[in-house]
Amino acid sequence: WGCPVLSLDSDFFVFDLAGGYCPLSHFQWQSVRGAAGPQGCCYVPARCFSAERFCGHFGPLSKALLPLFAVMNGNDFIGLEALEAFFSKVRLPRGCAAGRGGKHLRLQGLLKWLAQFAGPAEAVDNVLKYLKKHQREEIRELLCTSMEDYAPSDVHLEDFFQNGSYECEAAKKADVPQWVLDALAKGKLAPFVINALILRSTFLRVQVENMQRPSAHSTALPIRQVIYGLLLRVSHDTEDASPSKQTNELPTVCEFDRCQKTLRKTFVQAASLPPDFCDDRFPLDKLMEVPMSCRQMLLLETLGVKMSFIEPIPSHLQLPAAVTCYWIRYSEPKVKLNQLKALLLMIVSGELQRITDDPDPTVLPAEDDSIAYNEFLQWKEKKLQNNDFDLDAAHSFCQWQCCLQMGLYLNQLLGTPLSEPDLSSRLYTGTLVHRLYQELKSAPSVENLFTLSSKMAQLFLILLNTVES
Repeated sequence: WGCPVLSLDSDFFVFDLAGGYCPLSHFQWQSVRGAAGPQGCCYVPARCFSAERFCGHFGPLSKALLPLFAVMNGNDFIGLEALEAFFSKVRLPRGCAAGRGGKHLRLQGLLKWLAQFAGPAEAVDNVLKYLKKHQREEIRELLCTSMEDYAPSDVHLEDFFQNGSYECEAAKKADVPQWVLDALAKGKLAPFVINALILRSTFLRVQVENMQRPSAHSTALPIRQVIYGLLLRVSHDTEDASPSKQTNELPTVCEFDRCQKTLRKTFVQAASLPPDFCDDRFPLDKLMEVPMSCRQMLLLETLGVKMSFIEPIPSHLQLPAAVTCYWIRYSEPKVKLNQLKALLLMIVSGELQRITDDPDPTVLPAEDDSIAYNEFLQWKEKKLQNNDFDLDAAHSFCQWQCCLQMGLYLNQLLGTPLSEPDLSSRLYTGTLVHRLYQELKSAPSVENLFTLSSKMAQLFLILLNTVES
């Protein structure tokens, strides 16, 4: 379509883009200018990178050599150490040998050196001449594989933007159900799901947590195991199956998570599912044909709650409430009462903000809600200046976030039997929940922060009673 790409990913320097690449760091956001003419359009000055002009500057350099240039200088998948022997021996133009003139001169020298070759194959052959014979084939394969990542995709995005669907050969070969592909494309499923399904591995991101304790993700392990069971079609165990046979039949997913301050690889077994989900009529591609009542029951049983418990709660807060029940049951160390109250007060504050800032046009806004919200804003402005930090409390709140994340992923995979919450700062604000916790320790009266609004006071009590029960 000839559109430029706006991004902060340096890989886009390598692609031959018809409209060029505009790095977001080169937008002059404060210098909005008006264009001449009757329409008076405004624009933000920016810089646009062109692979053609870049190659012409070092030319004649073939654009086909840019992926090799990127790989040799270290992208996300190949380090520089494998090619240090090349840089230490090759005579780069203009005296840009390794260690002389800094990194940028070496980059310029490599570009001018590559310009003498017609294409990547010839250039790779000449790179390998500087390496030891026993290394050459391994490095050749590594370079060629890494360069393939820069080949144009076979996915026709026009089909997606115009019709909402697309064809992908890689997905067909991987035998991924069409509904999963459509949900991923529309952002209704997380990349976590496709990584577990295709790669059988996932990376669990580290938060600001207590590194001396087990990873905050360990609390949500049972939820992840159910997700893996759904994706990898674990059969329900028969009563006469031996324990060893049961274990051997369960597929595993490789999880990368932290152990103290290092990265650790663990193989996690998928959970065995109830019979409804192991019926041959309902493989993964027909998961949405399982009755919604069964899908909702699996979600709630995983979180350890009954629908009757959470029915009094507004529908968009039922999933966070169910996750909070799960968090209290599984978290280690145990959740403190003031941590629970701080979390619920934060959720209530977000709900108060929602009905105040985006009122329902069919419902007259209650005056006491506006008064309560203004009182809360005054309290918040005063208390957010407090810089106390409790690492153990932060770790506990991290555990809640991990549980919410996996609860959300499971809910999405099951076709959202519970309404999706609004995952904005209205639902969770780390700074606010921390301040509420600190305040509750010294002044328990902050629990009455929303008593000026009868609706919000009632919501807090319903949430607290639901979770405590």
